Amino acid sequence: MRAIVINEPGDPDVLVPTDVPDPVPGPGEILVDVAATAVNRADLNQRQGNYPPPPGASEYPGLECSGRISALGPGTQDYGWSVGDAVCALLSGGGYAQRVAVPAGQLLPIPEGVGMVEAATLPEVSCTVWSTVFQAGGLSSGETLLVHGGGSGIGTFTIQLARARGAHVIATAGSAEKLARCRELGADVGINYREEDFPSRVREETDGRGADVVLDIMGGSYLDANLRSLATGGRLTIIGLMGGRSAELDLGRMLVKRLSVQATSLRSRPVDEKERIVSGVVANVWPLVEDGTLRPVVDRTFPLTEAAAAHHAMESSGHVGKIALTVASR
Repeated sequence: MRAIVINEPGDPDVLVPTDVPDPVPGPGEILVDVAATAVNRADLNQRQGNYPPPPGASEYPGLECSGRISALGPGTQDYGWSVGDAVCALLSGGGYAQRVAVPAGQLLPIPEGVGMVEAATLPEVSCTVWSTVFQAGGLSSGETLLVHGGGSGIGTFTIQLARARGAHVIATAGSAEKLARCRELGADVGINYREEDFPSRVREETDGRGADVVLDIMGGSYLDANLRSLATGGRLTIIGLMGGRSAELDLGRMLVKRLSVQATSLRSRPVDEKERIVSGVVANVWPLVEDGTLRPVVDRTFPLTEAAAAHHAMESSGHVGKIALTVASR
């Protein structure tokens, strides 16, 4: 099969289409012929040598895909899948390829009315947002969510899901155009982080109370500002470190306001945890996709052989939503 190989860390040009051996599904795994995949920030980090795959995962980038089942591995018969089923999948790696072996519990049915390309952009973002904002962060109806990077794939999905579940949403972005898209998707308030002090604006928009949950992709550089943005009892969930991995933590503020800070990643979780998250997404998120309440936001699509161009596009930060890669059949 063809896959995108990273021979050495570097800029996007190190992404090389290469003929490689086909994967063989092991116990508990299902083989999928990939139709499309999506570019995630983690793929850029892996390409740069900063985010290696977890032990046992495919060495090729790609944390999600869509396609059709081509073979069932040992011990997967009870999951209810059949050869030929159209699926999308949450991966630990391997999406940038024509075939990938997937733990059976990490397959999801393609939501009714969603095409293959759009379906490929859903597993990583839906599982990330469901597990962090709602399971770990406990966001509930009537609460206020502050989401950073509102124009990103994570941001555009988070805005829609939070609004669908009755939360008020404040989104940050770096341009008027991206903020307009955030509001179109359901954000109540948009803040240009380049021009405004977002903690002050959050307090203003919440009558001095603050946000109940913050979903953060920046890490260290935003830590203090995020804590200042939280309401009493607020929860900060960090899923990215674009602004650095360390910062001083004001424990006094946390004690007084009873705040909690948690950092989490999806890729390195055990298979059984991922399976539970996937089940939660199918039960709680997929119906909203199928009835049109949530819609995948795909900014642009590249063929897999142009993965380098897709990475350049993501690094330019000019996109809104997801960047997809289409995979030619064998």
